[in-house]
Amino acid sequence: MKAIVYKQYGPPDVLAMREVETPVPGENQLLIRVRAASVNRSDWETLIGKPAFVRLSGAGVFKPKKPILGSDVAGTVEAAGPDVSGFSPGDEVFGDVIWHGASAFAEYVCVSETAPLVTKPASVSFEEAAALPQAGVLALQGLRRVRETRAGDRVLIVGAGGGGGSFAIQLAKLAGAHVTGVDNTGKLDYMTSLGADQVIDYTRETVSGARYDRIIDFAGRRSIFGHRSVLADSGVYSMVGGTVPRLLQAATVGWVLSKLGPVDMRVLLVQPNREDLSALAGMVEAGTLVPAIERTYDLAEAPLALARLGANEAQGKLIIRI
Repeated sequence: MKAIVYKQYGPPDVLAMREVETPVPGENQLLIRVRAASVNRSDWETLIGKPAFVRLSGAGVFKPKKPILGSDVAGTVEAAGPDVSGFSPGDEVFGDVIWHGASAFAEYVCVSETAPLVTKPASVSFEEAAALPQAGVLALQGLRRVRETRAGDRVLIVGAGGGGGSFAIQLAKLAGAHVTGVDNTGKLDYMTSLGADQVIDYTRETVSGARYDRIIDFAGRRSIFGHRSVLADSGVYSMVGGTVPRLLQAATVGWVLSKLGPVDMRVLLVQPNREDLSALAGMVEAGTLVPAIERTYDLAEAPLALARLGANEAQGKLIIRI
């Protein structure tokens, strides 16, 4: 099969298209014919091997343990190993396989039946389905941590022009919230097109003055104290991306500030699960949620997609069609 592989950490030019052996499903495993995959920040970090905790958390200290990237997958079950009961060959599925194989930038991927995979609705394209898992689930969970986002809530989304932010804007608006999106100059019109009520260019101004009931921070540029200054009483701050120092600050100082009250500030780690995937797919099927896909790339163009994401230029999701 064809796959995008790499043998060392580095920029996108360490990636190459190669012919590799097609995996064979073992006990309780599925072989999926990949039709589409999406590019996530986790793919970029695993490619370059930074921040350091990526290597220490299992990617490989000195070189990558797995030669193929990709965790968001949509495709067709090609074969099922012994004792598989939940899926059959021919089933169209999608999900997040980051902890169950994570090699989706290839023509085939072999994953555990227990991975968060669900049946793809017929009216949802493979490209749309591949856009949902990490970014969509993260946005959904960010909007309901501690409590559900309610009509009238003021929600601040930092990094709102990226993949997760594009879902967060739409989901917050569906809940009836007033949404402020923060990103760079080139993404202001894009955030407005997704439904943001107000947009802020972080290169020109700092968020101040207003108080927000919920902040979802995909970027991690500002200190935890800066966000605390614009968080309403009983407000919820969730940091889902950023540098290691900012993440550590949110995990430690945020915990202290939460104990002092009356706010909740912490790092949010995505919890992939089938229920959230099915809920998102249902919204796409109903037409209430639209995966914001900026561009679809061929498999051979995967390095270009990763380069665009790494440069923080992408507006919404980047998809690889296979």
